[in-house]
Amino acid sequence: MTKVGFIGLGIMGAPMAANLQAGGYKLYLHDIKNPPASLIDGGATVCTSGAEVAKRADIIIVMVPDTPHVEAALFGDNGVARGLTTGKIVVDMSSISPIATKGFARKINELGCEYLDAPVSGGEVGAKAASLTIMVGGPENAFNTVKPLFALMGKNITLVGGNGDGQTTKVANQIIVALNIQAVAEALLFASKAGADPAKVREALMGGFAASRILEVHGERMIKRTFNPGFRIELHQKDLNLALQGAKALGISLPNTAAAQELMNACAANGMSGLDHSALCRAIELMSNHQIAKS
Repeated sequence: MTKVGFIGLGIMGAPMAANLQAGGYKLYLHDIKNPPASLIDGGATVCTSGAEVAKRADIIIVMVPDTPHVEAALFGDNGVARGLTTGKIVVDMSSISPIATKGFARKINELGCEYLDAPVSGGEVGAKAASLTIMVGGPENAFNTVKPLFALMGKNITLVGGNGDGQTTKVANQIIVALNIQAVAEALLFASKAGADPAKVREALMGGFAASRILEVHGERMIKRTFNPGFRIELHQKDLNLALQGAKALGISLPNTAAAQELMNACAANGMSGLDHSALCRAIELMSNHQIAKS
């Protein structure tokens, strides 16, 4: 059985690693905090560094918050690169810069190893349910080798193209998600202020053309005021920043993406950066002096 390394065991990484363990894989773990006891009790080995993970595992998965964290995990002191030997595969499942990803891939390739960028969508719920969407960039042979692991973590698994294309797809995903959250927030706020029951409005809309996973999941969060994070506002801010940086480099305009980012900035300015991204509705509520539903 292939030995799997997993670096980054937060809200997303921990359940993803648990699904791999449940699938029978031997895990080698590293995190800035102590890995979950459940994984250790299940037989996982805790490593003192990324380099040790890379030495002991055949496939090394990284799942950390942002581009600098991936760079540090891969190329910092005692990072993954220091423990690699020819033929191993590094899989970055974080959501980071497509441009930086291409550079990381070249450095790993120079060490005789393959690299896949494989960001995910589906949040904590999808991570726990092993129903994540996984968007992959990299060589087909490496993708085919790692696909059995992806299948234990997700359901919609697509090799989009070469290195960087997985991250480009994730940025596109985050644009769509942010704009849908904004649309649902505005619609429910409008309905609520007009005197309709937002819960009943959501129920009615779920049977029509406006139905979406965002309306289903995040619309319910807005109504029930359950903003404990599945995916934090500060992380979505990071992703939209990647989109806007990319737009500038490509010479294109993303006006609604910029508007959604400003709403998230407003939430962060009011101390809500750690809330779920569905709490974007709070910025619109503050501007309107009206809540979709009572707390």
